[in-house]
Amino acid sequence: MINAPVRSDTLDLIGNTPLVLLSGPSEAAGCEIWGKCEFANPGASVKDRAALWIIRDAEARGELQPGGTVVEGTAGNTGIGIALVANALGYKTVIVMPDNQSREKMDTLRALGAELVTVPPTKFADPNHFVHTSRRIAEDMENAVWANQFDNVANRRAHIESTAPEIWEQLEGRVDGFTCAAGTGGTISGVGMGLKAMDENVRIALTDPHGAALYSYFATGELKSEGTSVAEGIGQGRITANLEDAPIDTQFRISDEEGLEWVARLLREEGLCLGLSSGINVAGAVALGRQLVAEGRQDARVATILCDTGFRYLSTLYNAEWLASKNLPVFDWLGSS
Repeated sequence: MINAPVRSDTLDLIGNTPLVLLSGPSEAAGCEIWGKCEFANPGASVKDRAALWIIRDAEARGELQPGGTVVEGTAGNTGIGIALVANALGYKTVIVMPDNQSREKMDTLRALGAELVTVPPTKFADPNHFVHTSRRIAEDMENAVWANQFDNVANRRAHIESTAPEIWEQLEGRVDGFTCAAGTGGTISGVGMGLKAMDENVRIALTDPHGAALYSYFATGELKSEGTSVAEGIGQGRITANLEDAPIDTQFRISDEEGLEWVARLLREEGLCLGLSSGINVAGAVALGRQLVAEGRQDARVATILCDTGFRYLSTLYNAEWLASKNLPVFDWLGSS
C-alpha cells in the first residue's frame, strides 16, 4: 500500500521530515537515539524551516512587498533555504557569506539565482562581519528586508511550531531528551521550548563545538571559548535573541574528531552521508543518552537533528587533502591524498 503524502504547494515540502532510529549511536548510548532527517527538506537542511517562517513573518508584518528582495548573512544553509522560498514566492535574494565556507554552498546559491557576496571571516564585533554587511546592504536597497536569522525570533518559532510537535508526535509522546548544537540558537531554543511545553521533564542539552562560548555560558555563566572547530553553521559567541530564555538543562562540548568519528560511522554502517554538525549532534545525543542511562533510565529516548547532507561538503569533510590540512583524521576509504 502506497502511503506517500501529497502536497498541493511546494512550500509544504518543508518540514514533516522523517525520524530515524540510529543503530550505532543507540548501541553506544545504551538507549534509543533518534535522528530528525532535516536533509530531507527541499534545500537539504534544517534551515529551510527558519527561512520559511522568517519570510512569512516579514510578509505578515508588511515589510516584504511583491517583487522585493530578502537579504541575509549566513554560513550557507539559511541562504539556500531563503533562496528557494523566495523563488517560490516571487522575491529576489542577496546572500552574504564568509569566504571560508564550502565551495558547494556557494555554487548552490549561485545555481539557485541568489546574488552572492563573500567577505573575509572575522569576529562579530568587526563591522565587516558578514552579518553586519548583510544588514547594511538591506538598508541601502529599496523594497528589501534583512532576514536577521540570529536575532529574528521567527527563526525559533519555526521550531516551536513545527519541529518540536513533529518529534513529539513521531515518538508518540515519549521524549526523554533532546540535544543539538547552536548556530543562531533557533533550533535548540525552539525545539526545547516546544518540547518543554508538552512535558517539562524532557531534558534539553546543548551540544557545543570547540571554539564556541555557549558551553561555558550555560555551565558557568561566562561566555568563554576554548579551542577551534571547522564545523560550518554552528558555534556561537554571544546570546542571540533566539537563545534568550533557552531552556537548557545540561551541556556537552564535542570535538571535531569525535564528531567526525560519527560522520564516518553513520556513512559506513548506516548509509547516511551527513555534515560535521550532524556528527557533533549525534555525539552529543550519545552523551545525553549515557547520562540518562546512568540514572537508571535504560528505556530513554533521545532525539537530535541531522542538519544537512554531506554532499554539501565534498570539497572539505570528504576530501583527504583538506582533512589533512586541518590536522583531522582522514576517512580510511579516502586514502591519504
